Amino acid sequence: PDIGLSTPQVFGALDYDQLSKEDPEELLARFLEFGVDADGDDAYVNDLEQPAFDCLPELKALKEDLLKVKGFDHVMMSGSGTSIFCIGEPDDMDAFMAEFDSREGVSVFPTEFIQREEGEGVWFEGSL
Repeated sequence: PDIGLSTPQVFGALDYDQLSKEDPEELLARFLEFGVDADGDDAYVNDLEQPAFDCLPELKALKEDLLKVKGFDHVMMSGSGTSIFCIGEPDDMDAFMAEFDSREGVSVFPTEFIQREEGEGVWFEGSL
């Protein structure tokens, strides 16, 4: 959404007793082994989601709406907000774009992963 959210405000609303107990090294190992699926939703951890949602309830409502879209494997907020990203592709992209990209204050940016071919070392070569 095109609504800003103050990072200090989000951190101020953070309840340290509610922080994830997941081991970051274990989460990393899961992503390295399973890729973006990471063997389940519980691998996607953002301790700042709940305080951001407390500060801006419409952000939580947007995430809940996105979770209902068939085709998305994972939906979560990036950092302290307000960007939300989805892993996967809607079963009906036209209907998704009609519903979400037309919402006031919401911008949708479809993206895709890119990968290097095996053995390629760099993405680009700059001039020296």
